[in-house]
Formats: sequence, C-alpha cells, structure tokens
Amino acid sequence: MLDNLTARLSGVIKTLRGQARLSEANIQDALREVRMALLEADVALPVVRELIDEIRKKAVGQEVLGSLTPGQAFIGVVHQELTRLMGERNAALDLAAVPPAVILMAGLQGAGKTTTTGKLAKWIRENLKKKVLLASCDVYRPAAIEQLKTIANQLDADFFESDSQKPLDIAMGALDYGRRHYFDVLIVDTAGRLAVDDAMMREIEALHAGLNPVETLFVVDAMQGQDAVNTARAFSEALPLTGVILTKLDGDARGGAALSVRQVTGKPIKFIGVGEKLAGLEVFHPERMASRILGMGDVLSLIEEASRGVDQEEARRLAQKVKSGKGFDLEDFKAQMQQMKKMGGMNALMDKLPAQLTQAAQGVQMDDKVISRIEGIINSMTRGERAKPEIIKASRKRRIAAGAGVSVQEVNRLLAQFEQTQKMMKMVSKGGMAKMLRGMKGMLPGLR
Repeated sequence: MLDNLTARLSGVIKTLRGQARLSEANIQDALREVRMALLEADVALPVVRELIDEIRKKAVGQEVLGSLTPGQAFIGVVHQELTRLMGERNAALDLAAVPPAVILMAGLQGAGKTTTTGKLAKWIRENLKKKVLLASCDVYRPAAIEQLKTIANQLDADFFESDSQKPLDIAMGALDYGRRHYFDVLIVDTAGRLAVDDAMMREIEALHAGLNPVETLFVVDAMQGQDAVNTARAFSEALPLTGVILTKLDGDARGGAALSVRQVTGKPIKFIGVGEKLAGLEVFHPERMASRILGMGDVLSLIEEASRGVDQEEARRLAQKVKSGKGFDLEDFKAQMQQMKKMGGMNALMDKLPAQLTQAAQGVQMDDKVISRIEGIINSMTRGERAKPEIIKASRKRRIAAGAGVSVQEVNRLLAQFEQTQKMMKMVSKGGMAKMLRGMKGMLPGLR
C-alpha cells in the first residue's frame, strides 16, 4: 500500500543535514521531492499545490530543536499537513436515528460496493453490536442481488428479499420490514454503472429522498487514481454524501486517491477496504495513514487488530506454559500460525510496521497458502514429534513430507523457523525483551 509514495518521501530527510534552521533555501530541494512524489502518486494537482504551499509556510523558519535532525523536523511538518489534508481525525459513523438507521451505499460498478456493503455489516455487528439488515436495489447487474444474499449468508446476517424489480419499491419494502422486525441498521446497496450517467443519478437521488438515510457513503476504487477523484466530485455534487469508503487500497502503490478525495469532496474518509475477505475493512485514521505514508508504520492499528483477532484465552494459556518452563512445542507454533491467519497473514501485518522493520523482512511470504502448508506439515507429525521436535530425524522427515505432500527441504525449513521462534519464547520467559527484539529478524517465518 502506498509503496511508491513512501519510498520517495523517505528519501527527503537525506536532503536536509547539518542545518540549525529550516529556511526557504535549504528546504527547496526537499519540497521539490515532495511535489514530485505526490504527483507520481496521482494526487490531484490543486491538492498538491495547496499542500506544498502549506508545508512551505509551516516549515520555513522553524527551529531544529533538541535531538531532532533537520530532516526529522521537516518530516514532522509534512506529517502534520498530510493529516490535516486527510481530515485530522477519524469521522465515526452517525447512527443516531429512529431505528432502523439507514446507510445508503453509492458508487460506480466495479468499485467493490457490494462486497463493501457486507464488510460494513460485519464491522457494525462486531464493533457496535447492532442488529443489521441488508438489502440490494441493484436490479440491473446480473446476480448482484444474489451476490449480496450470498455474502449475508456467509455473515449469518439478515437479508431482505423482494419480488419487485423497482429499486425504490425494494428499498421502501426493506425499510418497512426493518421497522417491523426491530432492526437497528438497514444497509442498502444500490446499482452502479461503468461511468456516471443521468439515469443512475436520478435513481439514487429518488432512493435518498425515500429512505432519508443517516449515512450516504460513497464507495470508490483507490486504484482508479484521478478517475476516482473525478467520480467522487460528481457524486458529491448530486448527493449529500456523509463520507467515503476507499476500496482496494492494498493494491494501490500510489495512494493519490487517499490524499485527494477528502479535499475534493469535502467529505471525510470513514473506512478503507483491504483484501477480499469480509474482515478486510479498517476505520480510517488520518494521522495513522500519514504515518504509514511517511514510513513510520501504524502500530496502533496493528495492536487493535491483534486484540480483536487473537484468542485471549489461548494467549494466556501459552504465556503460562512458557513461564512455567514447559516449553513451546509445534502444537503451540501451529496455533500461532492460525492466529496470524485470522489477522490476514504476515503480509497484512508487515504493511503496518515501520519501514525499517519491513525492509528487514523483505521476501517474507506468509499468506494463507503458506500458513496452510505449515499446518499440513505439522498435522502429518505424531503427537510425540510435535511435543519433541528434536526426535525428528531423516526417516521421520521423509514420512512427514510424504504425508503433507511437500519436499523434505520444506520440512527442514519449518523446523528451522520453529527453532528460531522457540528461542524467542525462551527470551521472553527470561525477561529478555531487548534480546528478543534483536532476534526478531531471524524469527520471522519465511525469512531467509
């Protein structure tokens, strides 16, 4: 995510060294680098101009205080302005209304609107503990209604079914059903087109007038760059939008839409979609995104994800086992891999770490397939082998590899990774946190 922008901006601090004060002269090259980085990231030109002007005003004349280097002081100003540009603080959903509170989803076809509707339903249920009803008014796209119904079934969520082929009738029927069955929230998916057109706008305006939603969220594909910004502008002129959801941000190495869409529409980015899984929806925090763009990572979001995704009882059991000196075995290692899978795999975690740590772990591949292969290898072992991996010699390795359908080399690699993790656990049990951090590079699964 945003890799190109991060790489360019991280080089800016190298242009400012040995200066006691940031001046027009010594930040000129740095500003040029920032401007080029933003333009290459497909940030809208008017947004780039405003951002550069603000950075210049704030940075020029600023003293370099304490232990800060000139580069760090400059990056601090850039971080402050990026945060301001993206909205300063998170804009929460406003669901204060007579139930059901209606959320209207708008956007073009292909932006991921239907999948995002399901992701949002899951997020509201799990984080706000609300009873959610889903409804689709997309009567034009083949199987669009069935797609949302399938997503609702995966979530074990309620879906409103209608025989009508008129979007407004479906929407009003869903609203009536939601009232009669005491739903807290109704999320209505609408039809999109390949481009903005009058028919689509008239239809969604009629839906908005009939439903009177508390939230009208514009779903936009971040990978469209400038097109995403132009589409956002068109929708914001036709509808009283309350917020934006950026999808496919994990697939966009440029990130221009994230920096432009809020400035162009005047509406806050409320969520970002990452990955295809229904759990792949994150609350948008401008200050954290600014940190990620500048290569500082997003440790707060990482901690929040860990607290949601990790089985607390399992974590306590493991901590007690390690503390008691009973050791960390392959069964525990498999459990850790399963926890990582719940959090989106190693790649999803690495995206939120500071640039220095992600560079140390370049080449790590820890997606669901890799984790499943590790599980398969461990499942091919006997209980005794899992408890005492040191007994696994050549003949056992051949049997395990055959059972898991992998090579002996992969079994060896897994055992080496386990040994590194086991060493880290011993450091933790002895209170050696500093030692553990130094050993992290060797511990990362798949790093070689």
